[in-house]
Amino acid sequence: MADEREVATGPLVILFDVDGTLISTGGAGTRSWGGAFEELHGIPADIGEFSEAGMTDPTVARSTFRGVIGREPTERELARLLFAYLERLPEEVEMSAQYRVLPGAEMLLERLCQAGCLLGIVTGALEAAAHIKLARAGFGRFFPFGGYGSDSDDRSELTRRAIERAGAIVGGELDPASVYAVGDTPNDVAAARSVGAVAVGVPSGHYSADELREAGAGIVLRSLEEPIPGLEWAWGPPVAE
Repeated sequence: MADEREVATGPLVILFDVDGTLISTGGAGTRSWGGAFEELHGIPADIGEFSEAGMTDPTVARSTFRGVIGREPTERELARLLFAYLERLPEEVEMSAQYRVLPGAEMLLERLCQAGCLLGIVTGALEAAAHIKLARAGFGRFFPFGGYGSDSDDRSELTRRAIERAGAIVGGELDPASVYAVGDTPNDVAAARSVGAVAVGVPSGHYSADELREAGAGIVLRSLEEPIPGLEWAWGPPVAE
C-alpha cells in the first residue's frame, strides 16, 4: 500500500448530480410518478408537462399535482404520493431496458475514491430515490454523504448542506471554493455557483455545452471521459496500492 498518493491533487471533495450526469434510468422515474398518480387519483400524469430537469422531487410532485388535480396537495396527499412513487421506483429501475451508466462515470468514481477524494451526491431526488437509482449501477459505495431533494426545495441549500456534511466527515469547515460540483443542467450550475463551489458542466442530459457555459459553468466537459482540469491524474494508470 502506498504511503502517500502524491498524484492526487486538486479538490478533496467532489459532488455529483445523479440523473443525466452519472446514470440514465431510461424513464423509470417518469413511469413511477405516472403510476403513483394513476393509483391514488385515477389520472395519468406526465411529469414532463409540469416540471423541468433539475427540479427537486417534492417540487415535481406538487407542480404535477397542481397541473392534473387543479389545486395544491395537502401534506398527507403529498406524503402518500411520495410513498407511492418510491414504492414503484425499485422495480421500474430494475426492469428499465434503457437504464445505462453514462460514459466514463464508473472509472472516474473508482479512481477518485482510490486516490482519496471524498465524493458526495447533490441531487433534486429524494434521498431514497437517489440511492435506488444508483443501486443498479453499484454506485452506492462511492457516496458516503450528499444533499438531496428531501433536504430542501432550494438547490442552493441542498448543495450547501452537502458541503456541510462533507466538512463533518473530514472534521472541519470546508471552503466551498475548493469543492467541485458536477452536473448536467443549468440548475446544477446555478446551485454550485450560488454557494461558491466550482461548477462543472457535462452536456450528457438535455442541455448543450453552450447552454451550460452560458449558465455560468466554470468548467464544461464533453463527457466524464474527458479529464477535469486539476484532476487529470484520474484518467492515467490505476492508482498503485
